[in-house]
Amino acid sequence: MEGIVYQKVKEFKQKYPMTISWRLKKHAKVVEKHLGSDEKVLYAFAAQKNDNPLDIITTNVIVITDKRILLGQKRLLFGYFFSSITPDMFNDIKVKMGIIWGKIFIDTVKEFIKLSNIQKEALSEIENAVSQYVIKEKKEYAKNENV
Repeated sequence: MEGIVYQKVKEFKQKYPMTISWRLKKHAKVVEKHLGSDEKVLYAFAAQKNDNPLDIITTNVIVITDKRILLGQKRLLFGYFFSSITPDMFNDIKVKMGIIWGKIFIDTVKEFIKLSNIQKEALSEIENAVSQYVIKEKKEYAKNENV
């Protein structure tokens, strides 16, 4: 049986086939290794983790769970790259649309993540998923701080 992350990212790719991405099953497995047993996958998509439209070999699977945002990339020969963004580390999201593809920029306390070569019709869906998650989690965080 295929994992939930791969299922979600495959649905995204079927809905937005012009998004440039490769080896989704391998990248999804990286994220699934780091999923907590109590984490629920809310949304997943794929993109190139760079700002160069000609660089198409840095596919990442990006997953929003009920606890954090995860990015995973399986390296070609050995190893992988993995990042986790918790709600308290998230600053802002920026969307940039071009003629064919768009870009999503996620600003965190520690880094500025550039995701590119995304089909432009998918941009609003991704922005809404990230924004809704962050707003919900920041409200929850503020509520817990006041208790």
